[in-house]
Amino acid sequence: MKEMIRKNIFSVAIALIIMYLSLASSDSFDRVSFFDFPGFDKVVHSCMYFALMSVIILEHKIVNYRLSKLFLVSLIPLIYGSLMEVGQSIFTVSRSASFLDILANLAGILVSVFSFTLYKRRNTSSVKK
Repeated sequence: MKEMIRKNIFSVAIALIIMYLSLASSDSFDRVSFFDFPGFDKVVHSCMYFALMSVIILEHKIVNYRLSKLFLVSLIPLIYGSLMEVGQSIFTVSRSASFLDILANLAGILVSVFSFTLYKRRNTSSVKK
C-alpha cells in the first residue's frame, strides 16, 4: 500500500485537494468578481479533472497505451468525481450533487486524454521522419 501511494504521490495529492475543494463549505471560498460569471464552477471542475487525468498519465508513463486502455484508465478520475458529487450531497449542507458537474469533470478528463493522444501522435510522427 505504501509503495502504491509513493508511486502515485502526485495523483493522490491532487485527489486530496479535489476532495477538500469538493467537500469544504462553499462559504469558505471568496468570490473574485473578475471570475464571477455563470458556469465558472464548471470551468473549475474541468480544470481540476484535467489536472488529475494528466498527472495519472504522466505518473504511469502511459506512452505505449492504446486509446482504448487510456479510456479505461480515465474511468478512475470519472468515478472519483462522481463519488465526490455524491459526497457533496451527503456530507455537506451548502453543496449538492450535480450531473452537470460530472459532465464538466468528464470534459476535463477527455481534453487531457485527447491532448495526450495528439502530443503522442505528433512526437511519434516526428521521430519516424
